[in-house]
Amino acid sequence: MGSQEATGLGGMTNPAYNWHGGGCHCGAVRFDVALPDAFEVEDCNCTMCAMSGNIHVIVPASRFRLVQGKDNLREYTFNTGTARHLFCRTCGIKSFYIPRSNPDGFAVTWRALDDGMDLKVTVVPFDGQHWEENAARLAHKSKD
Repeated sequence: MGSQEATGLGGMTNPAYNWHGGGCHCGAVRFDVALPDAFEVEDCNCTMCAMSGNIHVIVPASRFRLVQGKDNLREYTFNTGTARHLFCRTCGIKSFYIPRSNPDGFAVTWRALDDGMDLKVTVVPFDGQHWEENAARLAHKSKD
């Protein structure tokens, strides 16, 4: 899958992105995400990410597609309710979610990508414990 050029991004083929598959542990939820050859992943220390060990890449909605399992997803929200944490109801894995910082995009769990460990990533610490002071740093990541 990684060798395919991303299409549908503004109606044109974009060779700068390749589609990568991913999903939950049991395979009930599957998605594709278009990523560049090298990209940053956020290692957030907010309570949710810290407790679950979630390291994620934020992408625009146009670069994400749910392939299967919509009916198998369960949602958890807290605080402002803006972030939509989506879990597989069978295995409990959160392979992607809609982040509070970027409600117009998706945060894809790096380790939920089929080839995640083979990709060129830079892990960037994000201070989610002081979210209000730092969230603006992420705003550009969900823009096409």
